[in-house]
Amino acid sequence: MRSKLSLAGIFWLVFLIFLAAVPGEFAQNTSGIFITPVPDAPFTGVIHVERTMIRPDGQAENLMTIRDVARDSRGRIYNVFRALAPANFPGTPPTVRVHFYDPQTRSFTYLYPHSHTYTTGTVNHPPAVGPADLVASPAGSSTPVNQFTKEQDLGTHPVEGVSAHGVRETQTIPAANSSTEKEIVLTDEYWYSDDLHMNVMVKHSDPRTGSVTMTLTKATRTDPDPSLFEIPEGYKPMDGAVTRMQ
Repeated sequence: MRSKLSLAGIFWLVFLIFLAAVPGEFAQNTSGIFITPVPDAPFTGVIHVERTMIRPDGQAENLMTIRDVARDSRGRIYNVFRALAPANFPGTPPTVRVHFYDPQTRSFTYLYPHSHTYTTGTVNHPPAVGPADLVASPAGSSTPVNQFTKEQDLGTHPVEGVSAHGVRETQTIPAANSSTEKEIVLTDEYWYSDDLHMNVMVKHSDPRTGSVTMTLTKATRTDPDPSLFEIPEGYKPMDGAVTRMQ
């Protein structure tokens, strides 16, 4: 099994997750590589994001960013979201927000370093801690499996030193149903690690809009610093910062 956001959904959500910086979001990230809040599987790592956007004039724009991620032995998860930057951007892109979540208390926190503010909240129902076959689109509707969708088992291979099982999904949009009047092939790949209980690589390609690849790198199986899950000194709550999510 694998955790995934399929087809156009993952591409759209990658765009939103780096541009949006508002409170009241879901308690866990939905940016392609979902850090499952499972206990007894600690790690730290860096997610590299490579994205190609097709502009209206047909030119391709290459972008990148990185995310620091971690999970401790209690199952608490930690994410640093940074802005997308040109592929040749020197150094590290600026941080948009920092997110951490505690499955034991169902509480989440978002930190906004640019304003030294934070927002916190709780979820009424705990998010899934196991892999799930999620299919999402920008409109929130599911894409039905049909004769135009194929799935290929890619076997088990190491991804940045982590053993993972890969699956490739291909959806063909017939020319008659395409806005370009040409056949369009959308491709998604999901590489799932049983050891880490999460995807370690996700790929999406759509010739109309571009492509995105997310890869977990520098994974170490050690407990992160507990201070990652604390609100730094000097941060102030945002207006309406306490939120309860369904």
